[in-house]
Amino acid sequence: MLLLSKEDIKKVFTMKDAVAADKEAFTLFSQGKSEVPLRTNIQAPKHEGAFLFMPAYVEDLECASLKVVNVFPKNIDKGIPSAPAQVLLIDGTTGVIVSVLDGTYITQLRTGAASGVAFDVLARKDAKKGALIGTGGQAATQLEAMMTVRDLEEIKVYDINAERTEAFVKEMTKELASYGTKIVAAKSSDEAVEDADMIVTVTPASKPVFDGNKVKEGATVSCVGSYQPNMQEMSPAILTRASKIYFDSQDAVLSEAGDILIPLADGIITKEDFTGDIGEVLQGKVVGRENDKEIIVFKTVGIGTQDLVTAKSVYDKAVEQGVGTTWN
Repeated sequence: MLLLSKEDIKKVFTMKDAVAADKEAFTLFSQGKSEVPLRTNIQAPKHEGAFLFMPAYVEDLECASLKVVNVFPKNIDKGIPSAPAQVLLIDGTTGVIVSVLDGTYITQLRTGAASGVAFDVLARKDAKKGALIGTGGQAATQLEAMMTVRDLEEIKVYDINAERTEAFVKEMTKELASYGTKIVAAKSSDEAVEDADMIVTVTPASKPVFDGNKVKEGATVSCVGSYQPNMQEMSPAILTRASKIYFDSQDAVLSEAGDILIPLADGIITKEDFTGDIGEVLQGKVVGRENDKEIIVFKTVGIGTQDLVTAKSVYDKAVEQGVGTTWN
């Protein structure tokens, strides 16, 4: 069994690799070639947390996976990841676990890459400005994904905690310097989104974190943080202004994402407003952006196929390069 830490993964795998893995995962999912039961969600209300178990199997890849990811938002105040996790990669021909990977980092990579796929496929080709709302454990890879798929001049970052925003901007400016994108702290979410071509929200908020009326024509919005029915970081106004609404998995989104469930219940949108899953766009079965004025929304909650394909891609590269710790 190969143990792969965050440092090991970083040695062999880039955000560009992660975007490619997610494209493969979304395509396999939309083709019906992956078995992905809806994740088991056990609530821990005493600590405002949740235990999530996400299995997946792809026969064509001869492998299965199980991710255990436990979401505890208060961890950010303790200086530890808000979504600690491990991914077990399983040989599909023998049932033997061949690798245990740092699931926190795999989650960060594939979640960031989901926005990366959406922006690569749906955002304006000439996008120059980005906005990121939220600076928690998933934020860094969301930021890098935007830079990976578009040559951005500037990204404005906003979080309700101003000190954390400043620290995040300082750290990311250093860590992502090679992209040449200016990263700045915004004083409000309005300031962050009003001129942005690409917007990511990645928060555990229960009320919208931006004003949908402030978003300009032609923008593409990726809403990542809402993973429970009571969570709603997306402004309903953006849904009424959007020309198209895409998902990683419509079934998964409708089973848990307040961003969509609440506006549906309120009658602000209907299922007829949904365009399709991103994997269908990748296959050419569903139309993508048709002009530069369309506002496009992408909602992702994460599917197990992403973890499986990402983990397998990392594992294959690690074996090839002799990286990791073997545990007999």
